Amino acid sequence: MSGAATDGRLARGERTRAAVLRRAADIASIDGLDGLSIGRLAADLSVSKAGVFAHFGSKEELQLATVHAAAERFAAEVVVPAMEAPEGLARLVALYDSWLAYSRRRVFPGGCFFFCTFAEFHARPGRVRDELAEVRRRWLDAGAGLVADARDRGELDPECDPQAVAFELDALGMAANLHDQLCEDPSGFDRAAAAMRARLRTLATAPHPALD
Repeated sequence: MSGAATDGRLARGERTRAAVLRRAADIASIDGLDGLSIGRLAADLSVSKAGVFAHFGSKEELQLATVHAAAERFAAEVVVPAMEAPEGLARLVALYDSWLAYSRRRVFPGGCFFFCTFAEFHARPGRVRDELAEVRRRWLDAGAGLVADARDRGELDPECDPQAVAFELDALGMAANLHDQLCEDPSGFDRAAAAMRARLRTLATAPHPALD
């Protein structure tokens, strides 16, 4: 087989894998990771079961790959845009605004993929739970890192605890997600955004336009 043919086959395989994982993440945001099956994905995407199975080999591997793919989509939708804001407090506010906007517009059809799957696996030890826990730790660490940066720049109280502040801001966003998904009421996102700004104003060393 020629190099060009091999490259073309690999590219098609990667496109199939990406399509499967995108569809898998959409399904899991509604039905959970246990709602995934090789047969369902093959039927939805009009590909063979063997073709899907060849990419993953087991349901657990499919679930793990779906978590990875969802984390990449989350980063692209939430973290990357926030990094365009100026460093410091403005970037911190941008991160949580970006998160609330992602949840509000339902990038995943069931709402936040991770809100759904955290609840599904929180009491189920194993590799999938471990991977979800790692995603959550990375998210909290990202927020804490931006809090620490704003503090070190003199924009927030030098005595504030970055991990504690990030945990508080995360709790507000999680509450908004729950209210939207359970009650079908997106007004919680506005309340969460206002509460986040109010909390940061109590820590700010001076008025800041990002907190208006």
